[in-house]
Amino acid sequence: MSERPVSLTIEKGIAYVTLNRQEKHNALNMSMFLAIDSVIKQLKKECQARVVIVRGSGESFCSGLDIKSVLSNPAHGLRLLRKWLPGNANLAQRVSVGWRRLNIPVIMALHGKCWGGGMQIALGGDFRIASPDCSLSIMESRWGLIPDMGGTPALLECVAGDQAIKLAMTSETISAEQAQKIGLITEVAEDPEKAAIALANQLIERSPDSSRRIKKMYHQIWCTNERKILAKETINQIKVLLGKNQRIAVRRAQGKLDQEYKS
Repeated sequence: MSERPVSLTIEKGIAYVTLNRQEKHNALNMSMFLAIDSVIKQLKKECQARVVIVRGSGESFCSGLDIKSVLSNPAHGLRLLRKWLPGNANLAQRVSVGWRRLNIPVIMALHGKCWGGGMQIALGGDFRIASPDCSLSIMESRWGLIPDMGGTPALLECVAGDQAIKLAMTSETISAEQAQKIGLITEVAEDPEKAAIALANQLIERSPDSSRRIKKMYHQIWCTNERKILAKETINQIKVLLGKNQRIAVRRAQGKLDQEYKS
């Protein structure tokens, strides 16, 4: 039997969530999206967990979207983007904002590649601890898309506006040291998982009620328009996709006209 795409274990108050598609650098396919969403829902009901640590197995935390796998079926795209109301989080966004909506602290232990969708997941955490060799990128513009996986609210909390725009427009890959300097991550550590456990134990010593209230209050203060932001992510991505389809249609039509003219 193959390993689950995402596993959850709880030890001494710490919930360990592990991305288990290491042969693909934990790239996100539909099974991964659904499994992450399911684990977040499970954690909402879990009374034993006081802190969550999210980590990736193998060489990377998460290298982003497995485009070939996801786009192999047009229904996958619809399932990722579908939502009842613009301000609701769709499946693609829930794998990021879902962590923010848990009432316990979430620590992301990052190493290797943390790109695209992986960066969006990491932004959902309350803390991000990265290894020195970790590389990070908001990579969507490389494919002619915009970041639409729910990481924007956290990005606005972490970095200055010009830095956010630069990261999103250029798809630049930056080092952990650079990421810490601009506020994208919390800490650089030789062993991010060990550092995450140390922080988790420190948090467990504090009142769970105060931690819950602090998390909720600070997110509400720093990001007062989460639903509006989620709606804008989805609406603008749809506009980008429609624009690309229109350009493709125009090029095809132009190609047909050229062929008719030559004949």
